[in-house]
Amino acid sequence: MTPKDFEDMLVRHEGLELKPYRDIVGKLTIGVGRNLDDNGITEDEARYLLQNDITRHALELGDAFPVVRNLDETRYYVLLNMAFNMGIPRLRDFKKMWAAIDSGDFREASRQMMDSRWAGQVGRRATELAELMANAN
Repeated sequence: MTPKDFEDMLVRHEGLELKPYRDIVGKLTIGVGRNLDDNGITEDEARYLLQNDITRHALELGDAFPVVRNLDETRYYVLLNMAFNMGIPRLRDFKKMWAAIDSGDFREASRQMMDSRWAGQVGRRATELAELMANAN
């Protein structure tokens, strides 16, 4: 039996679940029998997942808001951070912020970020991102 054969056998026996579920003894499980309650994930695994999520959000952000492709790196990452946090549908609701960005008024975009329910929900995160939006070079 090869390592690949063994892996395939485990997938057959354990199943492959892409969303968390409770196993027969009530443990939160994902993937091929990964017991999240007892084992969790490693930092390397978390960062691997993070890189996949960043890539997905970056593609979605560029498709939804082509203007981000013309921004400096810092402001792009501010908006990517927001997309990561709230998703594209909620980010679309920042109409005044997007209008300010379209016109190159990044101080106004920053003010619009802070004048939102989101800013109240995320606190320091919003303050840091708004500061970067206003003052990036």
